[in-house]
Amino acid sequence: MDKPELEKLKRNYFNLLALFLSDNQVDSRYARCFIKWSAQMQINADDIVKLGKDLVELKYAAPETQAEKLRTVYQLVYMIYLDRVIEDDELEVAMSYAEKIGLRKTVVINMFQSIATASSDGISPEMLEREVLSFIKTNQEG
Repeated sequence: MDKPELEKLKRNYFNLLALFLSDNQVDSRYARCFIKWSAQMQINADDIVKLGKDLVELKYAAPETQAEKLRTVYQLVYMIYLDRVIEDDELEVAMSYAEKIGLRKTVVINMFQSIATASSDGISPEMLEREVLSFIKTNQEG
């Protein structure tokens, strides 16, 4: 994965983290997922400094359009699949997030399937994102 792609995933990670931290209590299973993902993306103190804030000051920015919603779920699914392992808790986080922003849970499953098959075909991350989002958007509308 190239640096711009990783930076995009990290921004989405911190936005999702802000959403889940805004709850009064974060389920420990979900917290474990966020810790795992931060390790996979090698998030460090410099990444937090780039935010210009302390983690407790993070504010969630909700995606507004259908395309933005699909893109944030795609980035979450892509981040989860970095290690090629989909744990039940990770799947639950992704489906919970999709529902929170008004998407169907099945979008998450469809994205996982698309990413799993396309990544083995040697498609670039950018092309994969365009293809998956186009496919999902078409099938959401139908």
